[in-house]
Amino acid sequence: AAVPAPVSSTDDLLVKSPLEGESMATPLAIRSVPEDLMIAYASRTGTRRNLAALRQAGWRLLVSAVGPLRTEGFSYALDNGAWSAFRQGTTFDDVKFSRALQALGQGADWVALPDIVMGGEASLMLSLQWINRVLDAAPYALLPLQNGMVVEEIAEVLRSRLGLFVGGDTAWKEATMARWGALGRKAGCLVHVGRVNTARRIFLCASAGVTSFDGSSVSRYAVTLPRLEAARRQLPLFLEGEAYATTAHAS
Repeated sequence: AAVPAPVSSTDDLLVKSPLEGESMATPLAIRSVPEDLMIAYASRTGTRRNLAALRQAGWRLLVSAVGPLRTEGFSYALDNGAWSAFRQGTTFDDVKFSRALQALGQGADWVALPDIVMGGEASLMLSLQWINRVLDAAPYALLPLQNGMVVEEIAEVLRSRLGLFVGGDTAWKEATMARWGALGRKAGCLVHVGRVNTARRIFLCASAGVTSFDGSSVSRYAVTLPRLEAARRQLPLFLEGEAYATTAHAS
């Protein structure tokens, strides 16, 4: 049977801003990373060669609630599985998410709140329904941002231990990324970008000043890791070439 939405009344949807004197409480595992280096998460894989390459490069894993609940000994974050459901044409599996939250939430860097891909206001309402339950089980949660959401409404719901997960379709993600990065800096919260599989998009993430990103290409093809890792570390030669490429693409 489906797990009922964890909301007892409409009052539970009123997410308050941080109390006076209360910090946004960045997780200890995140604070241990140099401030000028974005954290990289790769979709969980069981391939030993790829895991070895990721471990050597200092990447972390993004574990899906609808996949094997294994961390492979890595630092990790927990994704809600909504993207997988969207790609398969199915609905969000709240039962699997609840099980994953119970099993892995406490040790995760963060947990992505349930959402609806490109779902706008409906997605936001779903995410808000889960905030208290997720934060009871995990140290930090990320609010997925979808097409149609605007900075002003999201700023009103930010609270302690809550950050931002930039989702949506590719065009919307790239067009709004800088706005969400600016909001994150103002609020003092984490900002993560999903589905980042090219050096160019890593450059955009760095330009937006986000905290972290995830991608699946390095989980499937270890050969793509060196270039993406060079992009993450923003090597001078890379920066010069990618800045030109990005400018040319936009013109």
